[in-house]
Amino acid sequence: MIASTGSAPGARGVWEVRETAPRTIFQRVLDILKKSSHTVELACRDPSQVEHLASSLQLITECFRCLRNACIECSVNQNSIRNLGTIGVAVDLILLFRELRVEQDSLLTAFRCGLQFLGNIASRNEDSQSVVWMHAFPELFLSCLNHPDRKIVAYSSMILFTSLNSERMKELEENLNIAIDVVDAHQKQPESEWPFLIITDHFLKSPELVKAMYAKMSNQERVALLDLMIARIVSDEPLAKDAAPVFLSHAELVAGAFVDQCKTVLKLTSEQHADDAEALATIRLLDVLCEMTANTDLLGYLQVFPGLLERVIDLLRLIHVSGNDSTNIFSTCASIKAEGDVSNVAEGFKSHLIRLIGNLCYKNKDNQDKILNICGADYIFPRWLQKYLSFCMYSCNRNRNYTKEPNRNLRTEKYS
Repeated sequence: MIASTGSAPGARGVWEVRETAPRTIFQRVLDILKKSSHTVELACRDPSQVEHLASSLQLITECFRCLRNACIECSVNQNSIRNLGTIGVAVDLILLFRELRVEQDSLLTAFRCGLQFLGNIASRNEDSQSVVWMHAFPELFLSCLNHPDRKIVAYSSMILFTSLNSERMKELEENLNIAIDVVDAHQKQPESEWPFLIITDHFLKSPELVKAMYAKMSNQERVALLDLMIARIVSDEPLAKDAAPVFLSHAELVAGAFVDQCKTVLKLTSEQHADDAEALATIRLLDVLCEMTANTDLLGYLQVFPGLLERVIDLLRLIHVSGNDSTNIFSTCASIKAEGDVSNVAEGFKSHLIRLIGNLCYKNKDNQDKILNICGADYIFPRWLQKYLSFCMYSCNRNRNYTKEPNRNLRTEKYS
């Protein structure tokens, strides 16, 4: 909820006025908005009329402030204002503001106050939420979520968060640009809570939406979404029972994407692809898989995911060979990370591959056998994998109650 700025919302007198405001007052305010909206519409059609807008914009701002403040914690006023049809008029005005090609502080203030009013009238009022959604979706969100003004983005995000429910999430699947705009808003304004809450409390609970979004997103947007997925998995609040099946679907998406795309990280060995967005997104997929396999609810599914363990081992081999063959970011002295530049130690990426291998082998006999077959004493195997998988071998032996230490002196005729 967006509180008023002029008076203390807890004051007794303020609450009494809000509870007893007569319907006639709101009708007068609505009449002023309708008349003023005609002036704004003329200015949209005829740029020469813009110079006459100042007084109308000030009047519109005061009307929105009045309505905004009246709606705070007062369902009676919310219902009276809604039943007059004010929400539709407000949305139409806000859409007109987006069409105006003027740079005036008065326009920006009116724009913000209009969104604050919509946020307050929808707060904790399902009937108002339905009407706001009916009028605002999708045009208002498409117009406001990518607006250059940070407050307009925040207020429109608040309206979207307040109005969303399970049925409306299905409508978002048909308007993916809105969902992607929310991710972009979070990326540009990570300190704003509303885009973050929309994604964590709504989007990540819909595997169908996440899958559809991921397919349409740019790689930078994918990194932002995957970051939020990691944040949810590692948060202090454990996954609820009803959330586990949802995140199993996310695990399928992430693992499948990694198996299909993992070799794109090799693009980073070339100078012209040193900041390749697709490769950096693939690195973030690995980060997500590491966190997912650390979660007991998701581990078992990923341990048997077709081709995952084999692809991770193969990628580790290819990176090692590439780092030895030439000087690139996978060489010992180079670096890599997934935030859009190359600055973390490259060995850290390899360690994440090893971490994933270790998790996939944890208490899983079939996967342990795959590793032990690769690293068995009679197997001619490169020294690089002996080094990286030594702890996995030790873990496998311990889990299978072997008494001997892992063989650290394997034959190295190849890739020495």
